Amino acid sequence: MQDTKGSSRLSGFHKLSPEQRRKQVAKWLDDDSMASAMANLDSGGLDTAGAQLLVENVIGLHAMPFSVAPNFMINGHNVLMPMVVEEPSVVAAASNAARLVRQGGGFFSTAPEPIMICQVQLHVNDTEQARAAILKESDKLLSLAGKVDPVLEKLGGGPKGLEVRVLEPEGQDPAMLVIHLLVDVRDAMGANAVNTMGEAIAPELEKLTGGHVGLRILSNLAERRLVKVWCKVPLAALEMDGYPAETVRDGIVAASRFAERDPYRAATHNKGIMNGVDAVLLATGNDWRAVEAGAHAFACRTGKYSPLAIWTTDDNGDLNGRLEMPMAVGVVG
Repeated sequence: MQDTKGSSRLSGFHKLSPEQRRKQVAKWLDDDSMASAMANLDSGGLDTAGAQLLVENVIGLHAMPFSVAPNFMINGHNVLMPMVVEEPSVVAAASNAARLVRQGGGFFSTAPEPIMICQVQLHVNDTEQARAAILKESDKLLSLAGKVDPVLEKLGGGPKGLEVRVLEPEGQDPAMLVIHLLVDVRDAMGANAVNTMGEAIAPELEKLTGGHVGLRILSNLAERRLVKVWCKVPLAALEMDGYPAETVRDGIVAASRFAERDPYRAATHNKGIMNGVDAVLLATGNDWRAVEAGAHAFACRTGKYSPLAIWTTDDNGDLNGRLEMPMAVGVVG
């Protein structure tokens, strides 16, 4: 929730009642309609009839707390972060971290074009010959895929590229081709769009190569949607009761180094990161399982399971954080 006025630094927000917090959020957003809309939060905004439209075999609803984490500043914008999570202290930790990072200018982030990968598995007798035939007709294949979703193309998205990978024989498994259809999904998460495009080009791939198509489905290792986030916490901001600022800083850096050196610690380190990420994904109706899968696959990209975020000390003695992870999320659909 990005601001229309005021700062997201809401001191004492945790001391208010739920009703008082709703009023403050509505006022902060400067949106009168939000006040009435927030009344739906008592029921989670979903009834049994609505639930039956989402999934199968519904017998009721399962509630989880919907919270707001204040204090965030991202790329110069004040943000209140919606979070749905059942674990105590996650919202408080996020709010406190945002307060500290705010003193160093807030979080900064970059994200590339939202390219998702649709994988088409192709069994062929001659992988090199088939690969050459596919690449020769790549423009035709991209055009065929684009016809699936003309609205997406009109918005500037749609198929943007095609790659062909050869998986060499392994044991009793023969060689195969994997075609990567690269699709700009714009503001969508993109699963439905790319899956449909993969289905559309499958018959043409078989015709071009004489092969047999297997799976046609997106990859949750959304490495083309790699988000980078960095921040600085001034040393003075880290001083706590009974702990000098240098001790707190060095403890955080030492814990980060532990995660870099040991996959057992890295797994817990990354779980802590996903505490916050998953909570926001749930609150915004996104596929948290997809992001989890991509995050952990990305953490193994070097052959060793590694932390998604690391903390270091800069030349001024301040604490610096950096995070990289694939983020396949949508704001429509």
